[in-house]
Amino acid sequence: MGTPPGYRPSAWVHLLHQLPRADFQLRPVPSGFAPQEQEYQQALLLVVALAGLGLGLSLIFIAVYLIRFCCCRPPEPPGAKSPPPGGGCVTWSCIAALLVGCTGIGIGFYGNSETSDGVSQLSSALLHANHTLTAIDHLAHPCAQVLEMVERLDEAVRTELTTLEEVLTQRTELVAATRGARRQAEAVAQQLQGLAFWQGVPLSPVQVAEDVSFVEEYRWLAYVLLLLLELLVCLFTLLGLAKQSKWLVIVMTVMSLLVLVLSWGSMGLEAATAVGLSDFCSSPDTYILNLTREETGLGSDILNYYFVCNQAVSNPFQQRLTVSQRALANIHSQLQGLEREAVPQFPSAQKPLLSLEETLNVTEGNFHQLVALLHCRGLHKDYGAALRGLCEDALEGLLYLLLFSLLSAGALATALCSLPRAWALFPPRNPSASCSGSHLSEPFLHARLEPVPHLRSFPSCRRRPH
Repeated sequence: MGTPPGYRPSAWVHLLHQLPRADFQLRPVPSGFAPQEQEYQQALLLVVALAGLGLGLSLIFIAVYLIRFCCCRPPEPPGAKSPPPGGGCVTWSCIAALLVGCTGIGIGFYGNSETSDGVSQLSSALLHANHTLTAIDHLAHPCAQVLEMVERLDEAVRTELTTLEEVLTQRTELVAATRGARRQAEAVAQQLQGLAFWQGVPLSPVQVAEDVSFVEEYRWLAYVLLLLLELLVCLFTLLGLAKQSKWLVIVMTVMSLLVLVLSWGSMGLEAATAVGLSDFCSSPDTYILNLTREETGLGSDILNYYFVCNQAVSNPFQQRLTVSQRALANIHSQLQGLEREAVPQFPSAQKPLLSLEETLNVTEGNFHQLVALLHCRGLHKDYGAALRGLCEDALEGLLYLLLFSLLSAGALATALCSLPRAWALFPPRNPSASCSGSHLSEPFLHARLEPVPHLRSFPSCRRRPH
């Protein structure tokens, strides 16, 4: 199979394609793209199951860590006012994890945009291919120009050529030339009808593009909502640590657990999609050729011509185009001969001859445009653009989203382990804190406030003289 122009499988495609695959019985599965096969479906589901296993292990680790923290914590000595050692490290480790999560969110936004760009390029290529097939607009039938030419020629045979035969009955050689033009026109009409290869095909590139765009819109929106949710969780958690607000930290801990589950779930879907896409992109021609043959019922010669598009594959329409072009040239020469010989003797023949020449000129113009549209270069270029959008931009965006999910899962797991220890170090609420200047304390220090001498008192909160 020929390689579409400008498309080469990337290093990520080769790397992901080389990864081993196994079904539910852990038997090896070939890495060829075969979504209709049960073994291949099980291999992709096993990739998703690995993400579920990672979620289960992380939840078990967090639960064990928190149980050990709650049940195995050494009792504080009575009257102790200083925080336990390592309290600052716990808080700063939680802050660092949340900042890593924010970095992952930025990567996720970039990956989501890159994936959307790749899918948009795929949709644009499908719409352009449909425009090439229709040749007029996205609603017209691809054989409209053919039918127009055939109808014009049939009309010319029924009216103008019949009129000429009636006018030129006295000259048998002119009648023979007129009947020869009639036969040539009928032959051209018959040949052109065979060029409408897309007529009656149930597969519509427009419908495929609309379905892809519809799914992509909801995928893009779902990821934007997930990214915004995690961003809000990170920001409000940092705010809770800064304000030393236990209720806000507790709420954000529950939300972090929810986002952790969503991150692992998205990671599984992204990994399975990236693996399946790499299998497809490593050798896309064979699968698309077989699928198109099944969906359209077109012959292998036509499909090979458009998918390969090189000198090794001949144009399946070349013979019909050559016969039609020669017939049109013969009709043109015969009409010129009739105009020279018949018009001086039969002036009434001038009008049907001029009408025939006008029809012939329009038919030749449409014929040359049809020859250009039937050439494989345009559709093959659209095919390459679709592959580049899907296998380069979209796959790269999926890998960035996979990195986002990985960073998010790690950051949230670290935060879930650190947040309970952090809020345990928060100082108890003092009703007179508003008059003690506690709002001037540093937010990330967990030591209890010591009375500071020589503080300037505020007008609304003056100290009483001793």
